[in-house]
Amino acid sequence: MTKSFKLGFIGGGINSAVGTTHFIASQMDERFKVEAGCFSRNTETNHQTSERWGIAPERRYATFAELLKQEKDQLDAIVVLTPTPDHVIPVTQAIKEGYAVICEKSLVCSSADAVLIQQLQNETNGFLAVTYNYTGYPMLRELKQLVDQNQLGTVKQIHIEMPQEGYARLNQDGNPLAPQQWRLHDAELPTLSLDLGGHVHNIIDFITGEKPLELVAMQSSLGRFRQVVDNTMCIARYTNNIECNIWFSKSALGYRNGLRVRVFGDEGSAEWHQMDPEYLTCNDNRGHKTIMDRASVDVSVAHLPRYNRFKSGHPAGFLEAFSNLYWDIAENLDSYQKTGVQTTSQYVFNTNHALEGLVMFESIAQSSKEHCWVSVNLPGKS
Repeated sequence: MTKSFKLGFIGGGINSAVGTTHFIASQMDERFKVEAGCFSRNTETNHQTSERWGIAPERRYATFAELLKQEKDQLDAIVVLTPTPDHVIPVTQAIKEGYAVICEKSLVCSSADAVLIQQLQNETNGFLAVTYNYTGYPMLRELKQLVDQNQLGTVKQIHIEMPQEGYARLNQDGNPLAPQQWRLHDAELPTLSLDLGGHVHNIIDFITGEKPLELVAMQSSLGRFRQVVDNTMCIARYTNNIECNIWFSKSALGYRNGLRVRVFGDEGSAEWHQMDPEYLTCNDNRGHKTIMDRASVDVSVAHLPRYNRFKSGHPAGFLEAFSNLYWDIAENLDSYQKTGVQTTSQYVFNTNHALEGLVMFESIAQSSKEHCWVSVNLPGKS
């Protein structure tokens, strides 16, 4: 028997970009149940969300402060799904009130805010998990296994890209597609880095465990909202002499979501594409090409029952990947409740993961501004 945990949502109303995704994914494998929430500051949206999701009226709250006060000892975790610039206060308040916290990436908007949360978490021995959902795809986890087992040899280079077209597209009336308003304002870091860069940095770290040392980058605005950065190109050198070519964009016409990862070792290479997520293509140094899916006899992770809600050949996708991540968070939370310590998990990402990404994005912004290579000074790096 696996334990099920009770969740409360802050943000994530039915008009948000991620609310319904988290609602479905968290409950898909019955590891969590959403029981309470302050889903929106808009009263009507808050009411509509709770009614659609079957939340009891008395457990729907007008403010997150009221939620945290009234649900004390009733919930196992709080999920923070507000826009990224609004994460700091609910995350810190929830930790202070003793709640375990699950937060949308990239946690916060600056490394300084991430450090404050990390310090608070250490002081209170709190639990915090950040959701980088693409790592839940079975074949991306299979790629990690290939690297961990040295099946590609020594990794030499990674090419990773995440192009999207939202800031360049027109709708059927010939007008620009309208992003959420908070995404049209850059602060210390471009929103693009928080939205897409967070995933790209996380995937490199997830697959290799290596850290960025120095980089050169260019940020630009190429789409229809010139007040914000919508295109980033970066070349980075990582530990163990891995060279990374990084591109993420919202002004790449023709790409709905073109997340692609290519890893090159001295004995082989592998490629995974989010638009065709069931397949991992591998090549060795003798010219052989292999295409693996969840049913391949050579896989070591993707065949596990937890990744096969239905048999291979019936594609699993975004929601299932998100649910895989929630399963891992549930396992991590279960261990935390039993021991009082949040243990390290290869599939659960904590404050330090988010902090490292934010430091890298600050280095990208500096490099673009100064037109030069800059060092990536990660916390604790000698």
